[in-house]
Amino acid sequence: MLKVLASSWALLLGILLLMVGNGIQGTLLGIRGGIEGFSTYEMSIVMSAYFVGFLGGSRLAPEMIRRVGHIRVFAALGSFISAVLILYPAWTDPVAWTIGRVLIGFCFSGVYVTAESWLNNSASNETRGQALSLYMITQMAGIVAAQGLLLTADPGGFILFIIPSVLVSISFAPILLSVSPTPPFETAKPMKLRDLIRTSPTGTVGVFLMGGVFSALFGMASVFGSEAGLSVAEISAFVAAIYLGGLLFQYPIGWLSDRIDRRTLILAAAATGAAAAGAAMLVGGSYSALLAAAFVIGGMSNPLYSLLIAYTNDYLQPEDMAAASGGMLFLNGVGAIVGPLVTGWAMGTMGPLGFFLFIAVLMASLAVFTAFRMTQRAPVPVDETGSYAPVLPSATPVAVEVAQEVAIEAAQEDQGPTPPGGPTQSPG
Repeated sequence: MLKVLASSWALLLGILLLMVGNGIQGTLLGIRGGIEGFSTYEMSIVMSAYFVGFLGGSRLAPEMIRRVGHIRVFAALGSFISAVLILYPAWTDPVAWTIGRVLIGFCFSGVYVTAESWLNNSASNETRGQALSLYMITQMAGIVAAQGLLLTADPGGFILFIIPSVLVSISFAPILLSVSPTPPFETAKPMKLRDLIRTSPTGTVGVFLMGGVFSALFGMASVFGSEAGLSVAEISAFVAAIYLGGLLFQYPIGWLSDRIDRRTLILAAAATGAAAAGAAMLVGGSYSALLAAAFVIGGMSNPLYSLLIAYTNDYLQPEDMAAASGGMLFLNGVGAIVGPLVTGWAMGTMGPLGFFLFIAVLMASLAVFTAFRMTQRAPVPVDETGSYAPVLPSATPVAVEVAQEVAIEAAQEDQGPTPPGGPTQSPG
């Protein structure tokens, strides 16, 4: 781990600053929208727009990089991010913010693709898993740190929009000045979506549902806080609790996933998250209960994405794992676009606690569907399952393919060379 940190510290520092900038703008807009009098419905569209842009960037950025190179793409998209962050307070209109969120989601996705490809290129086969873990920790730490910065100025002014703009601009320096020469860029040809769904219904349904949960947490948590009358400090702590839970539970769940039937763990994590969201609805007047619920929901939902990818890999041959990542990302992205819209509708219909109702319904649905699938076939023996690699639901194609490479290498080490025409797993 120290070897990876020594070789990639500048890149990880740049990513940390990027995540701080992104974490501030995500929470700040929810708070500022309440100050400006935007309706919950308007804010749900604004928040959903980020994931529209992010999904588009995930699919188009690789081609942009192949055409003009990493450095040009990185610099151009980074400039747009800084500009949009400054324009938010100057043009406080839901339509303008929606357009800005699409643009900033697209640009952040492209910047992440570029940075992640550099990180992957700097890692060896032996250190790739450690590099991925450090990358995930850096992302989570950046989002948590961003919540503290929200307390440094008035959200009704300009300063809190200037801070992330400056941080994003500064983040380019360590990345562009310290990174090794630009790597070659290739992505795997995606597997057909129907084949992926047929291979693992639980995995594909799960990543779609978790896309909705993640986007609700990332996009609508601060809107919930504003609607519920929480102070800026309380909203910051509420959002931070979600990501602290995700960070602390990631490795215990990953450790368990390599030792027990993954479907049992998926069911337990989803049911626990649903129960926490349901409890928050019942004791919504207690702020300490809200913090506890946020910690548990984040702790269950963030690792579930990695767990679902690992579970899907259990039913794929190593040569198909990288190709499957595109379909998983697409399903997750579609769920992420829908998430804030449905959450906004629920909050508009039944008040702020509609936020927790949406999360409870999605996580309970995953638990029920997993329980049903457990009756349809026998589990994969634990000693035949693949490796768990931590990936956030906001990952781009590069990060997911890096995780798949870790799983492929582990599978090849465990299984040895696969003979031509060898047997495949039955659909899951």
